[in-house]
Amino acid sequence: MPLDKTRVELISRAVGPWQTNSYVLVCPRTRRSVLIDPASEPPTLLEMLENSEPVAILLTHAHVDHIGALDEMRAKLKAPVMAHAAARAVHADRWLADGDLVKVGEHALRVYHTPGHTEDMLCFAVVADARVIVGDTIFEGGPGKTWTPKDFQTTLRNLRDVVLAWPDETLCFPGHGSHFRLGDRRRAIEAFLAKDHGDFAGDATWDM
Repeated sequence: MPLDKTRVELISRAVGPWQTNSYVLVCPRTRRSVLIDPASEPPTLLEMLENSEPVAILLTHAHVDHIGALDEMRAKLKAPVMAHAAARAVHADRWLADGDLVKVGEHALRVYHTPGHTEDMLCFAVVADARVIVGDTIFEGGPGKTWTPKDFQTTLRNLRDVVLAWPDETLCFPGHGSHFRLGDRRRAIEAFLAKDHGDFAGDATWDM
């Protein structure tokens, strides 16, 4: 199948001690780009951005394993940092909310606010595309870790109301590990949501 030269280019690398996925999205015509989650290893991040013009640094959330190289990359790129207002650990140039759009050349990313793992958790969906950068909202094997029962219930609500509303062909690109097709995990997620988990909080798997 020939490469679609109109689609946003997606580049990913697992960097740092937590093997966090950092992402670069590039508009193929204008070569404008965004860096998502500058976790670690600035030389690697700069290599990912080669032959593009970075216009923003986006944060799925402000946990240390996702922002370890933020200060250095902000200084090098001179690009605005964008995050949810609950990301108290960082200073952002633009605070993002659910439904916002971020331009990437001729393309755009739609912002979803999906708290649970953290209050500031965001997902970035490429408009008119099947790909979503989901951070630690959801993984192939389960949802992101929670620390209180209230946070876990928030995660369940977002899985039900936001994530499962996406079509089966959605490709989820998480903060750690491999990307996956949502339709391949839908039945497991639905079964997980149908169970009574009581006052659970912590690391969950779909089959628990």
